[in-house]
Amino acid sequence: MQYDVAVVGGGTAGGSAAVFLAKAGLKTLVLDNDKGQTRRAWIENHYGFADGISGPDLVDAGQKQAKKLGADWQIGQVVAIERKDDGFVLNTDDGRSFEAKQVVLATGAAMGLAEALNLEFTDGRETRYPRVVKVDADGRTSQPGIWAAGILAGVSAHTIITAGHGAHVAVGLISELQGSRHVQHDVLK
Repeated sequence: MQYDVAVVGGGTAGGSAAVFLAKAGLKTLVLDNDKGQTRRAWIENHYGFADGISGPDLVDAGQKQAKKLGADWQIGQVVAIERKDDGFVLNTDDGRSFEAKQVVLATGAAMGLAEALNLEFTDGRETRYPRVVKVDADGRTSQPGIWAAGILAGVSAHTIITAGHGAHVAVGLISELQGSRHVQHDVLK
């Protein structure tokens, strides 16, 4: 089976991207190693959670939402991404392979896959992340079909910002596929 989009990373950037991609009707796969830094966080500055929220609860809520909208969420460590025909093959450390037409990297501070793909890097704005993947305004990298979101793409590590950036990159990707700016707005019934 070939997915329209594979999202590598299930933290706030990847989860948020998956929510938008799946809601737009794209066959979406999330490959999550379940080890992201948000899983170790306590968050008191995320909009909508006046009493704070644990990182695991935030990530789990995003996973539940993405799955409800149709995303296939798999636990696995992606160890290689290779270009194949009109898309990519993603290989995990347990021997599984997945095919997708587009890839969104949302791997946080983990740069290994981006390096292996020979993506272009630039200086980061935060001292903790001095080097990040160079992206355009919508999250496109130097390699066609590869997008980057969140910390990897140089945005602030705050979960509210990485979540927003994941959604932003997803909207850019959806817009490119549709040929016009994509907007998702639902109304109360």
